[in-house]
Amino acid sequence: MKVFSLALLTLLLAALWTGSQGISFRSPYSACCYKEMFVQQKIPAFLIRSYQKTPSHCSRKAVRVELLKGKKFCVDWEEGWFQQYRQQKESTSTST
Repeated sequence: MKVFSLALLTLLLAALWTGSQGISFRSPYSACCYKEMFVQQKIPAFLIRSYQKTPSHCSRKAVRVELLKGKKFCVDWEEGWFQQYRQQKESTSTST
């Protein structure tokens, strides 16, 4: 009976520990952009829901753009059309 109780307690503790650590199993690199994720063509401004810079630990400096339907693409931060879009967004958000 003692062995069964000890085994059950060990399994319970292991389950609790992995449940609390579950978030740490996700890769911090999932927010990074890789070569095959980039789009070259201009994305129309009305299709863009939001954008976010990639974290500093990523190997490529880029922006993750989320479209209205939830799809996400990567765009080069230096891309001319994106810089215009960003400046326009910032100017409209500061004027309101």
